[in-house]
Parts: sequence; structure tokens; C-alpha cells
Amino acid sequence: MTSFAPDSIVLNRKLPLWYQVSQSLRASILGRSPEDPLRLPTEERLAEHYGVSVLTMRQALKELEDEGLISRHRRRGTFIEPGVRRGAPVRLLGSVDAIVAQQSGMTAQLLGHGRVPVPAGLAEHFPDCAEVASYHRLRCDEKTGEPTNHAVNHVRPELAERIDPDDLVRWPMTKVLRDLVQADISRITDTVEARLADPETARLLEVPLLSPILHYTGVTYGTDGRVLDVAVIHYRGDRFSFTVTLDA
Repeated sequence: MTSFAPDSIVLNRKLPLWYQVSQSLRASILGRSPEDPLRLPTEERLAEHYGVSVLTMRQALKELEDEGLISRHRRRGTFIEPGVRRGAPVRLLGSVDAIVAQQSGMTAQLLGHGRVPVPAGLAEHFPDCAEVASYHRLRCDEKTGEPTNHAVNHVRPELAERIDPDDLVRWPMTKVLRDLVQADISRITDTVEARLADPETARLLEVPLLSPILHYTGVTYGTDGRVLDVAVIHYRGDRFSFTVTLDA
């Protein structure tokens, strides 16, 4: 039987290895194609793939099993749960793979894209740009079709020239920039605050006007210190919670 082939990652030794592996594998699972196999490779093969010990791999798999993304069967192997597509807590730990995993696993609709003048509120992030490329996406629960969040990304023009809009239907912008455009990402700064839905947000998310939402801003920096992307995402307050995990 053919096994599912997860993406590779570059591990950050400052963060728990099991966490990084679990988040990377989570992103691969939630972003897989319908025709991809459901069976995962063995613990030993996965540990070799990620460059970690079997014990670390086992801990990462337990995290995904506890979340309900996979099921483990003695003598049969480990399998992806085919019907799991649900909103998860907004969790921040400082890993790029954690951001990719958070944004994966939902059906995305590209509402529009194109060049726009740098918005006044983002001028400090793009001081050397007159324009940025703007991408509007609506993410929905794959099973119910219910809108869960609305994302707007503002990307440097020279990077946008190498972005295929079709890739944004399947993958989060962070993954597209890092793995497909091969931009050198050094860090992502996250801000989450509670807000009330304005008329446009309420319409897109199909919630009552002034409903509580989570307003997320993610600023992605390159290794040269310049801002590559500013993401503004509105999450439905009844589908997401905000959790911060601090590494001791």
C-alpha cells in the first residue's frame, strides 16, 4: 500500500522538535489532495524523514492523534482521518511551520488579487514600495461550506511576480512564499485582538453585524530585515479561540 508523503522542514533547535514535526505533518495532512493516500509511513520512516528520534516522532504523532487528525491501529499502521476538517485554536509558538499548519486544512476561495497603492496603515512596513500585491481569500469549512475566516495579504511586488494565484487556493501564503517562491523568511510577528465585525466582514463570514471576531495581523520578515508580507485575517469568534504556548 502506498503511504502518504509529508513535506520536509528545516528544524529550529530553539523550539521543541516534537512540536515542529507535529505542526509540519499537520500542515501536510490538512493541505493534502483528495487523491493522496491515507496511510502514513511507519514511525521509523517518518523519524528518518524529519531527522529526529523515534521517541520524538512518537510524541509528535500522539499530538495529532489527540487532535483527531490521525488514528493508530496495532499491526495495521497509522492512518489520516479522512473527514477531519475543523477550525483549530489560533496557537502561537514562534515557528513558521506552526503558522503554516494554523492556516492549512480549509477550502480557500480567491476573491480577488492585483496591485494596489500601499495602504496608509501599512506604509511603515513597505517604505520602499509605491504599490503592493493584494490577495483576498475566504476560507470555509470543507464539510459544511461555512465561512471561517477572511484573509487579506499584502506582498512585495517582486515576490508577487513569482506567485501563481492557483497555489493560494490550496496553500497558505506563508507556505507559498517559503516553499514555492523560495523567499528567505527569518521570522513572523503575530498580533491578535478582539474586534466587532464591520458590515463587510459580517457579510463575508455570514455572522451578525458587530459579532465578536478575532483580528489577526501577521508580519513576515525576510533575512534582510525587509517585510515580505503583511497578512490581516478575520476569524469567526464562534469558531476559533486564541491560545499562546510558551516554551520553557
